[in-house]
Amino acid sequence: MSTGENLLREHGLRVTKPRLAVLDILTEGGHLEVDEIARRARTRLDSVSTQAVYDVLGALSRAGLARRLEPAGSPARYEARVGDNHHHIVCRGCGEIADVDCTVGDRPCLTPATSHGFELDEAEVTFWGLCPACQARRATDSA
Repeated sequence: MSTGENLLREHGLRVTKPRLAVLDILTEGGHLEVDEIARRARTRLDSVSTQAVYDVLGALSRAGLARRLEPAGSPARYEARVGDNHHHIVCRGCGEIADVDCTVGDRPCLTPATSHGFELDEAEVTFWGLCPACQARRATDSA
């Protein structure tokens, strides 16, 4: 039995070819848009609809096997890195996303001035800036 099959079963999900394909794609790394995940899934399966990929991503996210990111002004992206305390940095130029480990400590790693009665378990932080490639382009363009 494959690791993907084990993960799906351990999280109470039925094992299907689309779920295995999408999970495998996510574990290859990156922060992928649904269209890219669907494109890659179609190279592994006879056919799979974009809606089926959305359904799989929803099931994987609810089960804790995938994480949905929604940077402002960008389409949703998905990653397999879950269960740890990491954040993201997004390039304002090209939209590249990189993981940033939390430097403060344990979850939620940031404490607001007031919790308004909420029991806090996570803080989601998005850093914004320019990646090295966009910095180089900016330097070349201004020269």
